[in-house]
Amino acid sequence: MAGPVRVLTVNAGSSSLKLALLDGDELVDDRHVERWGGEPGPIEEFLDEHGAEVIGHRVVHGGDRITEATPIDDEVQTYLESLTDLAPLHQPRAIEGIRVARRFAPRVPSVVCVDTAFHARLPTAAATYALPREWNERYSLRRYGFHGLSHSYAVRRGAELTGLDTGRGKVLSCHLGAGASMAAVLNGRCVDTTMGFTPEEGLVMNTRSGSVDPGLIGWLIDSRGLPPEEVFETLARRSGVAGLAGGNGDLRDVLDARENGDHDAATAFDVYRHSLVRHAGAMLAVLGGLDLLVFTGGIGEHQPPVRAAVGSALVFAGAAIDPAHNIHATEGEISAAGATARSVVVRAREDLEIARQSRVAVAVHG
Repeated sequence: MAGPVRVLTVNAGSSSLKLALLDGDELVDDRHVERWGGEPGPIEEFLDEHGAEVIGHRVVHGGDRITEATPIDDEVQTYLESLTDLAPLHQPRAIEGIRVARRFAPRVPSVVCVDTAFHARLPTAAATYALPREWNERYSLRRYGFHGLSHSYAVRRGAELTGLDTGRGKVLSCHLGAGASMAAVLNGRCVDTTMGFTPEEGLVMNTRSGSVDPGLIGWLIDSRGLPPEEVFETLARRSGVAGLAGGNGDLRDVLDARENGDHDAATAFDVYRHSLVRHAGAMLAVLGGLDLLVFTGGIGEHQPPVRAAVGSALVFAGAAIDPAHNIHATEGEISAAGATARSVVVRAREDLEIARQSRVAVAVHG
């Protein structure tokens, strides 16, 4: 097929499903299923109603073999299934979406677009864990990075909004949502990122601890007798902002409670902010400076205090955020006058990125 236009994007979360039909960059229709357990109905009904020339599937983990958008055949699907233990919350649902689409519309090409692909060309020094070489080789251990579809779109859209050429620039992309990561993009290539082998590494998140000392985990298990499954469940689901703020990881509620004098909420936000600033500083050191600061994701788009906290900490790199623009921004530039590094808010549109990559994959592979 040459130059397909109408693309159905399938974005399956751990318990939800987002469908969107795009004709070029125009959204024809979309559907959000809040509670989705893998049943075929929503995808089949959407396809029956609209049809599609290509179906693009977002999948979190592509392992070390899928490093670009790839047409799905039985071999590719089996490989994606083998990676389930690396992303147990999201991978199974994405694979269910693939099964449904390939069974219901076998003549329509399905393409997998993986979040890890954006980081596949990380420099060796950034991608490699300082573990025994035989471990890294035997188990394919490396820093894979995540949120790649979001980062890819945000960097490109941020450049459009500011008129910058990211092919010759230093960009810090901040995807801040319930899950959060940063990506350092140098001349169009991701050269470092905060997430690693799994989406647990890096920034403090809504319910995830982010990076912690491995010795702490061993101590809890070996010296205090906590079951490993309880420790890892707690790090993933009951830590982060929620763990510090008494169980509520919604940053909107935490900020409100902080304004009302809640000490735990204030501490939770301070820890969250420190994590953002610390990792942003590390990313800028790798980049060697900053031309463009991009905010995207639910928090990045809708929480001015978070953007202000990051921007104020990066004044040394030329960033400066205009308070009035910041308060009212939904998408667009928020730089203050005189800033040498531009700052921008980008509305997350993974559907557009999935559609773009799917068209390219089908055009290249036929």
